[in-house]
Amino acid sequence: MNKKILITAALLGIISIVLGAFGAHGLKQLITAEAIQTFETGVRYQMYHAVFLLFVGSTALINEKTKKMVYYLTLIGVIFFSGSIYGLATNSLTSFNFKIIGFITPIGGLLLILAWVFILIDFLKMKENK
Repeated sequence: MNKKILITAALLGIISIVLGAFGAHGLKQLITAEAIQTFETGVRYQMYHAVFLLFVGSTALINEKTKKMVYYLTLIGVIFFSGSIYGLATNSLTSFNFKIIGFITPIGGLLLILAWVFILIDFLKMKENK
């Protein structure tokens, strides 16, 4: 599971750098400054959670069951949260109206919060010397 988590973390990191560069340079003339800021929020949270998964996949402090749950919550959370933000920020560039799926943004955020909560619970259960 650790290898899968680490590979996913690296891919999320790579994609967030590519999307960040695209947002800063490629979208500059196509969408509003406010939409660029929104897009950057998606990039930022994607990168935060790429780093988070790097930690999860490389530590022995978290039990395997929790790692698996955190992995899926984080992956789906990033797809829902950041993915919907990318769509909403670039809504004016497509024929699809991303506003109709905007409700998944807070669901994605909730999944990301839950991933952190499960980590916290694991840490609270940890013996002092681990």
